[in-house]
Amino acid sequence: MTENKGGWVIDLDIRKFFDTLDRGKLREIMAKRIGDGVIRKLIDKWLKAGVMENGEISYNEAGTPQGGVISPLLSNIFLHEVLDEWFVNDVQPRMQGKSFVVRFADDAVLGFENKRDAERVMAVLPKRFNKYGLTVHPEKTKLIDMSMPTNRNQNGDSHNGDTGSFTFLGFLHHWGKSRTGYWVIRQKTDKSRLARAILKVTEWIRKNRHLPLKEQQQKLKQKMMGHYGYYGITGNSRSLSRYFYAIQTSWHKWLARRSNLRSFTWVMFYECLKRCPLPRPRIVHSYV
Repeated sequence: MTENKGGWVIDLDIRKFFDTLDRGKLREIMAKRIGDGVIRKLIDKWLKAGVMENGEISYNEAGTPQGGVISPLLSNIFLHEVLDEWFVNDVQPRMQGKSFVVRFADDAVLGFENKRDAERVMAVLPKRFNKYGLTVHPEKTKLIDMSMPTNRNQNGDSHNGDTGSFTFLGFLHHWGKSRTGYWVIRQKTDKSRLARAILKVTEWIRKNRHLPLKEQQQKLKQKMMGHYGYYGITGNSRSLSRYFYAIQTSWHKWLARRSNLRSFTWVMFYECLKRCPLPRPRIVHSYV
């Protein structure tokens, strides 16, 4: 995509990647990068390790252990050859415009300046992944028009001024106006991720409301600072504030139920916050 006018994005989704990863293909790829046979045998043991669920151990013949510490590393080794090297060495030299790929484990987006380039790659992606025993999800993998809204309106490519957007690594990437009135691609916390994060902390508060107030505050501080550390980027202040006020409201609710005092007002709660404050939203990663 061009810096100012945007372009086209392929939001890539691999169907059940960790469950269907071909171990034979993985061993072939690892043999190219790892010469130590002891390490390869150790990785084989990890792959064959069982998974315990509800007290029962099951063994899978394909894929990598879900939640295993080795799985992200193996996925990066595997997809580096399947996608990264192929895109740089075989795809980009054939493109008419600029292009890029960004990938983290099995999540990836591919960007293109030229629509025709994006359509050509979109058509060949299923064949490329089938070669390695993987399936590109036909419904979740999408070609998205991320050109600047004003340009799309002029070209007649959009409907009712709709702007393109896609979700990647927990962020919704979309066009928006800057403070000076220019169109820029902005990022904010994806709605489902925000709701999930709030629900997770709320459940913790509910289950641990019996703990001393100071201990609760310390645990909540750690959780909230971790959230800010990941989602605290320029332009995401509104989502951070929603997270903060949702946690604060939840804490007040469950403290009131713990004490069983209907008179535990917000004024009383704010007095508690003076002694045990919650961390305010903050931008950790600034790119302005």
